[in-house]
Amino acid sequence: MTVLSIIIPAYNEGNTIHLILDKVKAVKMVNAIEKEIIIVNDCSKDHTEEAIMSYKSANPDLNIQYVKHEKNAGKGAALHTGIAKATGDYLIIQDADLEYDPEEYNILLKPMVNGFADVVYGSRFIGGKPHRILFFWHSIGNRFLTKVSNMFTNLNLTDMETCYKLFRREFIQGIKLREHRFGFEPEVTAKISRVKELRIYEVGISYYGRTYAEGKKISWKDGFRAIYCILKYGLFRSN
Repeated sequence: MTVLSIIIPAYNEGNTIHLILDKVKAVKMVNAIEKEIIIVNDCSKDHTEEAIMSYKSANPDLNIQYVKHEKNAGKGAALHTGIAKATGDYLIIQDADLEYDPEEYNILLKPMVNGFADVVYGSRFIGGKPHRILFFWHSIGNRFLTKVSNMFTNLNLTDMETCYKLFRREFIQGIKLREHRFGFEPEVTAKISRVKELRIYEVGISYYGRTYAEGKKISWKDGFRAIYCILKYGLFRSN
Protein backbone atom coordinates (compact mmCIF):
# COMPACT_ATOMS: atom_id res chain seq x y z
CA MET A 1 0.00 0.00 0.00
CA THR A 2 1.37 3.40 -1.04
CA VAL A 3 0.61 6.35 1.26
CA LEU A 4 0.73 10.13 0.78
CA SER A 5 1.38 12.10 3.99
CA ILE A 6 -0.41 15.46 3.84
CA ILE A 7 1.06 18.00 6.28
CA ILE A 8 -1.35 20.78 7.24
CA PRO A 9 -0.01 23.58 9.48
CA ALA A 10 -2.92 25.47 11.03
CA TYR A 11 -3.11 28.75 12.89
CA ASN A 12 -6.47 30.39 13.60
CA GLU A 13 -8.24 28.45 10.84
CA GLY A 14 -11.25 27.38 12.88
CA ASN A 15 -13.73 28.80 10.38
CA THR A 16 -12.23 27.11 7.30
CA ILE A 17 -10.31 24.01 8.40
CA HIS A 18 -13.33 21.77 7.74
CA LEU A 19 -13.56 23.07 4.18
CA ILE A 20 -9.99 22.13 3.27
CA LEU A 21 -10.40 18.76 4.98
CA ASP A 22 -13.54 18.13 2.91
CA LYS A 23 -11.50 18.82 -0.22
CA VAL A 24 -8.67 16.54 0.89
CA LYS A 25 -11.15 13.78 1.72
CA ALA A 26 -12.85 14.07 -1.68
CA VAL A 27 -9.67 13.59 -3.73
CA LYS A 28 -9.54 10.28 -5.60
CA MET A 29 -5.87 9.45 -5.60
CA VAL A 30 -3.99 8.03 -8.57
CA ASN A 31 -2.87 4.40 -8.20
CA ALA A 32 -5.19 3.99 -5.18
CA ILE A 33 -2.72 5.88 -2.97
CA GLU A 34 -3.93 6.17 0.64
CA LYS A 35 -3.91 9.46 2.59
CA GLU A 36 -2.31 10.18 5.95
CA ILE A 37 -3.39 13.64 7.13
CA ILE A 38 -1.21 15.27 9.79
CA ILE A 39 -2.61 18.53 11.18
CA VAL A 40 -0.28 20.65 13.33
CA ASN A 41 -2.12 23.32 15.31
CA ASP A 42 0.43 26.05 16.02
CA CYS A 43 -1.22 27.17 19.29
CA SER A 44 -4.22 28.82 17.63
CA LYS A 45 -6.15 31.41 19.63
CA ASP A 46 -9.50 30.62 18.06
CA HIS A 47 -11.57 27.40 17.92
CA THR A 48 -9.23 25.59 15.49
CA GLU A 49 -8.70 22.68 17.89
CA GLU A 50 -12.42 22.21 18.49
CA ALA A 51 -13.11 22.30 14.74
CA ILE A 52 -10.42 19.69 14.04
CA MET A 53 -11.53 17.33 16.79
CA SER A 54 -15.17 17.64 15.71
CA TYR A 55 -14.22 16.85 12.12
CA LYS A 56 -12.08 13.92 13.17
CA SER A 57 -14.94 12.45 15.24
CA ALA A 58 -17.37 12.86 12.35
CA ASN A 59 -14.98 11.20 9.87
CA PRO A 60 -13.51 8.11 11.59
CA ASP A 61 -12.68 6.58 8.21
CA LEU A 62 -10.19 9.37 7.50
CA ASN A 63 -6.64 8.87 8.80
CA ILE A 64 -6.15 12.16 10.67
CA GLN A 65 -3.24 12.65 13.06
CA TYR A 66 -3.52 15.74 15.27
CA VAL A 67 -0.66 17.55 17.00
CA LYS A 68 -0.78 20.81 18.97
CA HIS A 69 2.08 23.17 19.79
CA GLU A 70 1.79 24.53 23.32
CA LYS A 71 3.43 27.78 22.16
CA ASN A 72 3.12 29.51 18.81
CA ALA A 73 6.32 28.66 16.96
CA GLY A 74 5.60 29.58 13.34
CA LYS A 75 4.64 27.82 10.11
CA GLY A 76 8.10 26.38 9.57
CA ALA A 77 8.12 24.85 13.05
CA ALA A 78 4.69 23.32 12.40
CA LEU A 79 6.03 21.82 9.18
CA HIS A 80 9.04 20.39 11.03
CA THR A 81 6.67 18.69 13.48
CA GLY A 82 4.47 17.30 10.72
CA ILE A 83 7.37 16.09 8.61
CA ALA A 84 8.90 14.26 11.58
CA LYS A 85 5.64 12.41 12.26
CA ALA A 86 4.95 11.39 8.65
CA THR A 87 5.05 7.70 7.72
CA GLY A 88 3.90 7.77 4.08
CA ASP A 89 5.91 7.04 0.96
CA TYR A 90 5.39 10.59 -0.30
CA LEU A 91 4.85 13.85 1.57
CA ILE A 92 3.10 17.04 0.47
CA ILE A 93 2.51 20.37 2.22
CA GLN A 94 -1.05 21.71 2.30
CA ASP A 95 -1.94 25.10 3.79
CA ALA A 96 -5.11 25.12 5.89
CA ASP A 97 -6.61 27.97 3.87
CA LEU A 98 -8.37 27.48 0.53
CA GLU A 99 -5.71 28.96 -1.77
CA TYR A 100 -4.52 25.61 -3.15
CA ASP A 101 -6.70 22.82 -4.56
CA PRO A 102 -6.09 19.28 -3.24
CA GLU A 103 -7.61 17.90 -6.47
CA GLU A 104 -4.21 18.72 -8.00
CA TYR A 105 -2.25 16.30 -5.79
CA ASN A 106 -2.34 13.87 -8.69
CA ILE A 107 -0.76 16.44 -11.02
CA LEU A 108 2.22 16.71 -8.67
CA LEU A 109 2.35 12.96 -8.05
CA LYS A 110 2.44 11.98 -11.72
CA PRO A 111 6.18 12.57 -12.38
CA MET A 112 7.00 10.93 -9.05
CA VAL A 113 4.91 7.76 -9.33
CA ASN A 114 6.13 7.36 -12.92
CA GLY A 115 9.69 7.25 -11.62
CA PHE A 116 10.98 10.56 -12.97
CA ALA A 117 11.07 12.82 -9.90
CA ASP A 118 12.20 12.91 -6.28
CA VAL A 119 10.83 16.41 -5.58
CA VAL A 120 7.95 18.21 -7.34
CA TYR A 121 7.04 21.90 -6.94
CA GLY A 122 3.61 23.19 -7.95
CA SER A 123 4.04 26.52 -9.72
CA ARG A 124 1.36 29.23 -9.69
CA PHE A 125 3.08 30.98 -12.60
CA ILE A 126 3.05 28.35 -15.34
CA GLY A 127 0.30 26.36 -17.05
CA GLY A 128 -3.29 27.15 -17.88
CA LYS A 129 -4.94 26.62 -14.49
CA PRO A 130 -7.18 29.29 -12.85
CA HIS A 131 -5.42 32.03 -10.88
CA ARG A 132 -7.19 34.65 -8.80
CA ILE A 133 -6.12 38.20 -9.68
CA LEU A 134 -4.99 39.99 -6.53
CA PHE A 135 -1.86 41.90 -5.54
CA PHE A 136 0.62 43.22 -8.13
CA TRP A 137 3.49 43.81 -5.70
CA HIS A 138 2.93 40.49 -3.99
CA SER A 139 3.33 38.64 -7.30
CA ILE A 140 6.37 40.75 -8.21
CA GLY A 141 7.86 39.94 -4.81
CA ASN A 142 7.33 36.21 -5.28
CA ARG A 143 8.96 36.25 -8.71
CA PHE A 144 11.86 38.35 -7.41
CA LEU A 145 12.52 35.98 -4.51
CA THR A 146 12.43 33.02 -6.90
CA LYS A 147 14.95 34.66 -9.25
CA VAL A 148 17.32 35.52 -6.41
CA SER A 149 16.99 31.99 -5.02
CA ASN A 150 17.71 30.53 -8.47
CA MET A 151 20.92 32.58 -8.69
CA PHE A 152 22.33 30.75 -5.69
CA THR A 153 20.79 27.30 -6.24
CA ASN A 154 21.35 27.15 -10.02
CA LEU A 155 17.78 25.90 -10.42
CA ASN A 156 15.31 27.33 -12.94
CA LEU A 157 12.20 27.30 -10.76
CA THR A 158 9.35 29.69 -11.50
CA ASP A 159 7.79 29.58 -8.00
CA MET A 160 10.11 28.90 -5.09
CA GLU A 161 7.57 30.27 -2.58
CA THR A 162 4.78 27.86 -3.53
CA CYS A 163 3.03 25.95 -0.76
CA TYR A 164 2.72 22.80 -2.89
CA LYS A 165 5.98 20.94 -2.49
CA LEU A 166 5.98 17.16 -2.85
CA PHE A 167 8.86 15.03 -1.58
CA ARG A 168 9.80 11.42 -1.14
CA ARG A 169 9.20 11.13 2.58
CA GLU A 170 12.50 9.54 3.58
CA PHE A 171 14.37 12.23 1.65
CA ILE A 172 12.76 15.26 3.30
CA GLN A 173 13.06 13.63 6.72
CA GLY A 174 16.79 13.33 6.10
CA ILE A 175 17.26 17.09 5.65
CA LYS A 176 18.02 19.16 8.74
CA LEU A 177 15.64 22.13 8.68
CA ARG A 178 16.02 25.12 10.98
CA GLU A 179 13.65 27.91 9.92
CA HIS A 180 10.60 28.21 12.17
CA ARG A 181 8.58 30.73 10.20
CA PHE A 182 8.28 31.66 6.51
CA GLY A 183 11.98 31.03 5.86
CA PHE A 184 11.12 27.36 5.29
CA GLU A 185 10.66 27.82 1.52
CA PRO A 186 14.09 29.29 0.63
CA GLU A 187 15.84 27.05 3.16
CA VAL A 188 14.43 23.77 1.87
CA THR A 189 14.97 24.90 -1.73
CA ALA A 190 18.62 25.76 -1.09
CA LYS A 191 19.26 22.47 0.69
CA ILE A 192 17.64 20.21 -1.92
CA SER A 193 19.56 22.02 -4.66
CA ARG A 194 22.82 20.73 -3.16
CA VAL A 195 21.82 17.06 -3.23
CA LYS A 196 23.62 15.37 -6.11
CA GLU A 197 21.51 13.58 -8.73
CA LEU A 198 18.24 14.71 -7.08
CA ARG A 199 15.53 14.97 -9.72
CA ILE A 200 13.44 18.12 -9.25
CA TYR A 201 10.33 18.76 -11.34
CA GLU A 202 7.82 21.62 -11.54
CA VAL A 203 4.18 21.44 -12.66
CA GLY A 204 1.55 24.13 -13.17
CA ILE A 205 -1.18 24.46 -10.55
CA SER A 206 -4.14 26.76 -9.91
CA TYR A 207 -4.22 29.41 -7.19
CA TYR A 208 -7.25 30.76 -5.32
CA GLY A 209 -5.53 33.48 -3.30
CA ARG A 210 -7.02 35.10 -0.23
CA THR A 211 -7.06 38.81 0.60
CA TYR A 212 -5.78 40.00 3.97
CA ALA A 213 -9.39 40.56 5.03
CA GLU A 214 -10.06 36.91 4.22
CA GLY A 215 -7.18 35.75 6.41
CA LYS A 216 -3.94 35.99 4.39
CA LYS A 217 -1.07 36.13 6.90
CA ILE A 218 2.17 36.72 4.98
CA SER A 219 3.57 40.29 5.03
CA TRP A 220 6.46 42.36 3.67
CA LYS A 221 8.50 41.39 6.75
CA ASP A 222 8.38 37.78 5.61
CA GLY A 223 9.81 38.88 2.27
CA PHE A 224 12.86 40.36 3.98
CA ARG A 225 13.26 37.18 6.01
CA ALA A 226 13.13 35.17 2.80
CA ILE A 227 15.96 37.27 1.31
CA TYR A 228 18.00 36.72 4.48
CA CYS A 229 17.41 32.96 4.25
CA ILE A 230 18.31 32.86 0.54
CA LEU A 231 21.67 34.43 1.41
CA LYS A 232 22.15 32.36 4.56
CA TYR A 233 21.45 28.97 3.00
CA GLY A 234 22.41 29.78 -0.60
CA LEU A 235 25.38 32.11 -0.52
CA PHE A 236 26.89 31.06 2.80
CA ARG A 237 25.58 27.47 2.61
CA SER A 238 24.59 27.35 6.25
CA ASN A 239 23.55 23.88 7.45
